[in-house]
Amino acid sequence: MEIKLGPAGNCSNASSTEDSLKKVNEMGLQAQEIEFVRGVYLNNEKAKKMGKVAKEEGISLSIHAPYYVNLCSKEKKEASMKRILDSAERGEKMGATVVVFHPGYYKDLGKEEAWNRVMEACEEMNEEVEEVKLGLETTGKHSQFGTLDEIMRIAEKLENCVPVIDFAHIYAKKYGKIDYGKLFDKISELQMNHLHTHFSNIEYTSKGEKKHLKLDGKPPFKPLAKEVIERDLDITIISESPILEKDSLKMKKIFEGLGVEF
Repeated sequence: MEIKLGPAGNCSNASSTEDSLKKVNEMGLQAQEIEFVRGVYLNNEKAKKMGKVAKEEGISLSIHAPYYVNLCSKEKKEASMKRILDSAERGEKMGATVVVFHPGYYKDLGKEEAWNRVMEACEEMNEEVEEVKLGLETTGKHSQFGTLDEIMRIAEKLENCVPVIDFAHIYAKKYGKIDYGKLFDKISELQMNHLHTHFSNIEYTSKGEKKHLKLDGKPPFKPLAKEVIERDLDITIISESPILEKDSLKMKKIFEGLGVEF
């Protein structure tokens, strides 16, 4: 079992990403997700330098690609693919394990047509990546493509595409319900060596996700930690809480209370 915890973005008191990586290590955390959500702001040379610092600090890196992605749209497909592949290129330079992205929106499409369009784009991108995985995230709004079933159908067919489980998003789409055991049973069908996931508490409406919240409510984290331990899982859990590393440390404390040593 290997558990890696860390924030989505720089630590709250960090002066730079490199400084954040050092602080993540100092706090006894093991991972950080680099946020390209507003755009791919690093060139390859800077990505290499960032990767060097992460390696020295023993921090596992992942990337969240820009939000401006819609692989369901014929008009936006090429631009969306470029944003994802640009993120993947930087990811390969910095030694990241996965590039996370929200696949798209149904709009007026039927769900099967939306799946076909996302699958087609992923087939093309699958041929362009080698060292980094393309991580399709389970999404939180009912208007968004990205149920676990939809993503697993793609991951089953394409070796460089993997599901990224956002527990809060699943909880929001199911109107406040989540069964961690059944979820892990399902994902085990893919026989993945390591799971990359996101966690926070969340506020939701009839449309699904509204906003991420700090770790003091729902979905509950301790039952998830217990499932991870009982199943002896290799997993990265990225905190998407508004208080980032503080909730990563709270997750760490919960695991330690259950007997895990980091």
